[in-house]
Amino acid sequence: MNLPNWLTVSRISSVPLLVWILATDQISSTHGQKELLASAVVAFAAITDRLDGYLARKRGQVTPMGMLLDPLADKLLIVSALIALMQFNPQLVGAWVVIVVIGRELLVTELRMVGAAEGFTIQARDLGKWKMAVQVVAVIAAILDRRWAVVRFEWARFPLSLNIELIARITIWAMVVLSVVSAADYFVIFWKRIDQAHQRQRPSVRAVQPRPAAALTAIRSKERLPLR
Repeated sequence: MNLPNWLTVSRISSVPLLVWILATDQISSTHGQKELLASAVVAFAAITDRLDGYLARKRGQVTPMGMLLDPLADKLLIVSALIALMQFNPQLVGAWVVIVVIGRELLVTELRMVGAAEGFTIQARDLGKWKMAVQVVAVIAAILDRRWAVVRFEWARFPLSLNIELIARITIWAMVVLSVVSAADYFVIFWKRIDQAHQRQRPSVRAVQPRPAAALTAIRSKERLPLR
């Protein structure tokens, strides 16, 4: 197994660690230790998501195993994080948000499976990549919001503030919108590809041209000639 695949496997391995951090009482949240640790795990997983694809293309190590595990790792990370956040920060992450995201992932997975059975593949879309980036920001912001709704600091003697709750709410809504739009985009591409596949499989039928009356008369006259 090559390095890009190892990075993908490490991202999958970070999923149970993230869920445990968010659910356990053994890590204190007094000074935000739990929130910072969970955010670091998500950030690490996001970095490996970009790194494994880059290394696989650069080294020419794109394998069927990597093509299978990479999208699976992304889905496991985001869906598991959102389900855990329903309990960790229910004020921001409601059940309907998780249902929309999971529904989108199931739809895209099903379309890809049907496409593979029909002999074509649906490549990852740029819209889906943007959705993944927004999802990572939304998850990290929702985690940090539980401890710091607003972060105040100074820069060059100027007091500044960072509204993490506002960032979380905006990115969660953006995540929902991108999930719906990208699902529709995948469905349109799937419909076009499967229609093209069926047209290629359809046998071509040549129209039979009617013979002119003179030609039919000549053929009949030849048939009446006696054999010598």
